[in-house]
Amino acid sequence: MKKLLLTVFIISNLSFSQKQTVDTLQGTPQNLNEVIVKALRVKFSSPITFSNVKREQYEKRNLGQDLPILLKYLPSVVTTSDAGAGVGYTGIRVRGVSPQSTNITINGIPFNDAESHGTYWVNLPDFSSSVESLQLQRGVGTSTNGSGAFGASINILTDSFSENPFTEISSSIGSYNTQKNTVKFSTGLINDHFELNGRLSKIKSDGYVDRAFSDLKSYFLQGTYYKGSTLIKTLAFGGHERTYQSWYGLTSDQLLENRRQNPYTYENEIDNYKQDHFQFHWNETIDDNWSTNLSLNYTDGRGYFEQYKEDDSVDGYSGIVGSDLDSNGNILGTTDIIRRRWLDNDFYVLNFSTNYKSDNLDFIFNGSFSDYDGDHFGEVIWARTFSADGKIRDRYYDGNGKKTDLSFFTKVVYSINNFELFGDLQFRNVKYTTSGTTSDLVEMLLNKKHNFFNPKFGVSYKLNSNSILYSSYSRANREPNRTDYENNNKVKSEQLDDFEIGWRYRNENITLNVNSYLMIYNDQLVLTGALDDVGNPIRNNSGSSHRLGLEIESFYAINNLFDLNTSLSFSSNKNKSYISNFNGQLVDFGNTNISFSPDFVASNALIYTISDNSSLSLLSKYVGKQYMSNTDSEFSLLNSYFVNDLNFSHAFDNTYVFDSITFSLLINNVFNVEYVSNGYYYTYDDTWSDPNRVTTIEGTGYYPQATRNFLAGIQLRF
Repeated sequence: MKKLLLTVFIISNLSFSQKQTVDTLQGTPQNLNEVIVKALRVKFSSPITFSNVKREQYEKRNLGQDLPILLKYLPSVVTTSDAGAGVGYTGIRVRGVSPQSTNITINGIPFNDAESHGTYWVNLPDFSSSVESLQLQRGVGTSTNGSGAFGASINILTDSFSENPFTEISSSIGSYNTQKNTVKFSTGLINDHFELNGRLSKIKSDGYVDRAFSDLKSYFLQGTYYKGSTLIKTLAFGGHERTYQSWYGLTSDQLLENRRQNPYTYENEIDNYKQDHFQFHWNETIDDNWSTNLSLNYTDGRGYFEQYKEDDSVDGYSGIVGSDLDSNGNILGTTDIIRRRWLDNDFYVLNFSTNYKSDNLDFIFNGSFSDYDGDHFGEVIWARTFSADGKIRDRYYDGNGKKTDLSFFTKVVYSINNFELFGDLQFRNVKYTTSGTTSDLVEMLLNKKHNFFNPKFGVSYKLNSNSILYSSYSRANREPNRTDYENNNKVKSEQLDDFEIGWRYRNENITLNVNSYLMIYNDQLVLTGALDDVGNPIRNNSGSSHRLGLEIESFYAINNLFDLNTSLSFSSNKNKSYISNFNGQLVDFGNTNISFSPDFVASNALIYTISDNSSLSLLSKYVGKQYMSNTDSEFSLLNSYFVNDLNFSHAFDNTYVFDSITFSLLINNVFNVEYVSNGYYYTYDDTWSDPNRVTTIEGTGYYPQATRNFLAGIQLRF
């Protein structure tokens, strides 16, 4: 049955698909948020590969799972969840590009951590409930989508204003004791100029993996002022997450034994982190041609993860702990400890831009400056044996990272006849300094400076009112992150040349986007497959490599009852002459597959509109096999998987008490597939079994995903 469904799924992907939703700005009435949208995003005629998503497209599935899980049906997107059920720590890859190289902005402000380059969605639980729309740009994209964009970028725009006041209460329950409760409100426009809206959310889940619970709280508060030529938005949002550790995954034997087990047994093996964001946006329209925008941001993050270590070496704790003794009074050199590793950081951003727009010219000049200051330290909060001078909460390591990022760019779009010419020139200066020691008590003294020039050019040709052809070239550079430097002080920046060519077509019932790409890397920082001792992925420069692919995205309104949404992604992702140590010597593995880069990814949504207020959707996702190593080791192979979800929604309008009551049901993995979406690969050298020989031992870890499970919710609006 599953093979038959997969066959039908692939065949249906070769057809056209659903109604136009890709370009949400074309031909629609202006609203306040579109002032910001037009400054940040590309449009239908732009020579950039992108997909637009409005909240309405995932709202019926927004029952507690993180935003990456809600975006998994976009082209070339692969998502995963540490706890297996889409709540807690989740991740997203685009075209096989790691999350560290996927640039995320919220209202134009960088969300990626400045040091790790990672995006920790768990710090903003239920943020999807406060998102008006987002745009995924595949490839380098434009400078307006973030100065550090490298391979993919997601621009998120928060809620627009509401003309009328409302209150909205949403609750959902589901498998693994998953619960979500959300309250939203809006004052509506006060005196036609001011609106205040907000949200409070709480999400809890035991997780599919044993003890991999999530306890998540978040808030969102936004004020909008609009009068004449002035638009001002102020925002405060953040979250507090407590999650039990599940990043270590399972070995292959553990996976076969019990795929839901968790090797961690210490009751407080948790991650505990708070993050608060404060934003200010001021847009001023000077006249019919000129406008300016000023944005300010402050992000405050602090928290720790707690870990129990049995019989740990006392040498790693700076003399704070003492050694246990055996029964004869001999020093063992080890003791049991409980430690906390802290991160306390501050992040400031200033963005400003000037925009000139006429009938055939759109010019933007933008400047951005960010400043990051992060403290890294570890505390011993308990030990079986303390040294004479050691006490609880003494720091056994203490380090700091500071990073500034200054960038300027000019973007010009010029229209002449049926052509649209695009040019984007960016200069970026990055300074990164560190002090103190790492968690391994290794002194880390860095003073790195990077100057990057990133040009982008493109052209679009309007074939007719319904279709365009486009092509573009973009250059991007990206500095290493903190973990890269910790593992290799001589690690290099990576460079990317991105070539895109595509065709877009749309009419009343059909939208079709077809594009091909060639991404040529030099010194690409690829995932080795391994993790460090806190779960951060380890990357190495791979020399020359490339990604070559074809993407098809389609939307088709079959009739008044059925819509079809489809995406197909074919790619070849290759390292050139990949060299690595194996069995005690350097080995040239030849042209190998880049890790975590499947050759085929597809999605399909068949939507049945039962009535104006009811719909039923079959959602399908196929991800081809992928290697977790860069050596094409069969030991590191991650098998393909094909998963189907079922989504039902029904709304009652204008009831006696409420403006609307909406019921939603989401059945994930309806065919109960046991699959793994992510993992890691590592090696170590055995030099003790045979003193005359070095043997490389391979190891893997896997993150099993939930089998059949459900989420059901109700939304009351009044």
